[in-house]
Amino acid sequence: MNDQNDNIPLIYLIAGEPSGDQLGARLMAALKRATDGRVRFAGVGGERMEAEGLNSLFPMSEIAVMGLAEILPHIPAILRRIKETVADVETKAPVALVTIDAPGFCSRVSKALKGKGIPLIHYVAPSVWAWKKKRAQKISTYLDHLLTLLPFEPPYFEKHGLAATFVGHPVIEVVDVVGKNRRDLLCQELGLTQNRPTLVILPGSRRGEVARLGPVFKETVALLAQSIPDLQCVIPTVSNVREAVSELVGDWPVPVRVIEGVDGKHKAFSCADAALAASGTVALELAVDGVPAVIAYKVAPLTAFLAQFLISIKFVSLPNILMNREIQPERIQENCKAVILAEDLRKLMLDPEARKRQVEGYTAAVNLLKSGNDMPSDKAAETILAVISNR
Repeated sequence: MNDQNDNIPLIYLIAGEPSGDQLGARLMAALKRATDGRVRFAGVGGERMEAEGLNSLFPMSEIAVMGLAEILPHIPAILRRIKETVADVETKAPVALVTIDAPGFCSRVSKALKGKGIPLIHYVAPSVWAWKKKRAQKISTYLDHLLTLLPFEPPYFEKHGLAATFVGHPVIEVVDVVGKNRRDLLCQELGLTQNRPTLVILPGSRRGEVARLGPVFKETVALLAQSIPDLQCVIPTVSNVREAVSELVGDWPVPVRVIEGVDGKHKAFSCADAALAASGTVALELAVDGVPAVIAYKVAPLTAFLAQFLISIKFVSLPNILMNREIQPERIQENCKAVILAEDLRKLMLDPEARKRQVEGYTAAVNLLKSGNDMPSDKAAETILAVISNR
């Protein structure tokens, strides 16, 4: 490396899962914009961050492991990667370390680097407002700054002395890939009939979710088709559950299209009159795209029993949490029944006033996800550069 490059600040980034890789890539692009390209990167990331110029220390897939049973065999290798990452940060001496989500891996790296003179910044706050409130105090002992996605999160950490900045939620930054006035062309592209009522179904991105929700969603569609006989469905999915979803819809009583990819998902949203979705970030995506939706979820009975003692929130859908009222109907556990879901969806698809009320609620909720006029990645980049400058 030549002396000229040595004079350009180096920011070390760590992402441990696909969503973090996407956040990291947008952040890298924003940092390049904010510095006129006078910034270098090192760290750990996936394909999107590598496309922005990161040479990952090792494949991100090695630490993108979810679930207790799945992670146990990988613990020795993950511990080695933590040690290797800490050593690499110390050798490269960046102007800041920015860890992105993946708290299991990132927190251990940050703790090991506390007191080494490197600003430690974490992007995506743990959901202490929902469960494990003590985590706020714990991370305040080793982090220097926290970037939050939701407007109500900073006070949870600031009261423990950790500086926190609301930068906005990345869901509002998704590029509009569809052109919403071209429903006819989009329906044709997806193999849908333009003038038929269209329900988009999102049974989750994990095999367990599809297994639990799939049969309920199938029965829901069968009931809904009784009052909406020309109903058609489209199911955006991801590669790891594509086969399970295709098997699920093999004998549905209405036409069904199964599609993959982010672009395909948003095209499906533009063709949809309503959505039936598993609880998750997709609830916010539907709000941003203005699709009236019903949110459903089921977990194992033991998990549900334990959750009532651990989780301290009234709603599970983020639009509902943001507004502190039910914008999207939530049907969880014993309420996740086909007869209930079908009636909710029938109202949304046939009652213009019900649709209007939900879309108006969406507008207010989505506005709360913005931090001023900046896009979230630009606000995050601005905050990181300010932290570096103040040091």
